[in-house]
Amino acid sequence: MRFTKPRDLRSIPSATGGIARLACVRMREAGKDITSVLSGAGLTIAEVNDPAVRLEVRTQIKVLELAAQDLQDEFLGLHLARGFDLREIGLLYYVMASSEQLADSLRNAERYSVMNNEGIRLRFRSDAATVITLEYLNVDRLSDRHQVEFWLTTIVRLCRQLTNNRLAPRQMTLRHFRDGAPAEYKSFLAGDIEFGADADEIVFPKHFASLPIVGADTHLNKLLRRYADEALARRPQERNSVRANVERAIPELLPHGKATISEVARQLGFSCRTLSRALLAEGVTFTKILEELRAALARRYLRDRELPISEIAWLLGYREIGSFTHAFKRWTGTSPSQFRSSRTPPARK
Repeated sequence: MRFTKPRDLRSIPSATGGIARLACVRMREAGKDITSVLSGAGLTIAEVNDPAVRLEVRTQIKVLELAAQDLQDEFLGLHLARGFDLREIGLLYYVMASSEQLADSLRNAERYSVMNNEGIRLRFRSDAATVITLEYLNVDRLSDRHQVEFWLTTIVRLCRQLTNNRLAPRQMTLRHFRDGAPAEYKSFLAGDIEFGADADEIVFPKHFASLPIVGADTHLNKLLRRYADEALARRPQERNSVRANVERAIPELLPHGKATISEVARQLGFSCRTLSRALLAEGVTFTKILEELRAALARRYLRDRELPISEIAWLLGYREIGSFTHAFKRWTGTSPSQFRSSRTPPARK
């Protein structure tokens, strides 16, 4: 049996899925069947058609990669970013568009971009130059080309549209490799671009940060930032909670049958009683966390068709497949094999 290290559920980032949906629109326009791409990424058409459904960032990356292959478009991220209405970004766009100066707009993007994509953190600084950096969180950066190229291209478009100025970056750097800078990139950016660099960055001259935003509206911006702050406050704060620490510890202990409150408390430096009280203060119990985490991990593992169900049972701490099957039916009303068949159709030959 191949044993796989459990993934940390608490840190699996999600996104609105807008980029993946743009890719699906592009495929449909090209007369392509999106079903095979979606099944290859573990998605259904219903999920993609519902804009309220958030997608895992890893799933979005997979959709873009598969769509690029089907479309034979090596620069899909660039093409998608150049062709969509920036207002589709949603609240984040309007907060940026009502800011006073480009620096204010970028600071707002730094604060609120997590609402759109939890797997990417935008950083902004203005010292010797105006620098915008993208950092990947809990996502393998080197697995991605199209999403990061989409975001960097979109940021350049935003800076140009919001200032009504065709700003040219002094330099753009990307961590992944390409064989030289394509002519399309040079034409769009009108600046230097470097692949295989140490960071994903856009560098503008310093004075660009003080450029005014053409749609600046102080009162509207204040109102929109209040809405955005409320949206941020509603997001789960698991990474700073006791529950998050418990969820981080459990997956490593499950395969060895040690996912008990006493062992988790020991690892976190609590007594059992103190841990129980801390969790109750957050409105949850250890037993509830364990049950919900097992159910969520089971669904996630079953999306990976390479993982045998016997191994998934082991990863979740079940000694017998029958025990896992019984629990999974209780959680979902269906068996693990039926769930896998309905969610991840066989891959194309």
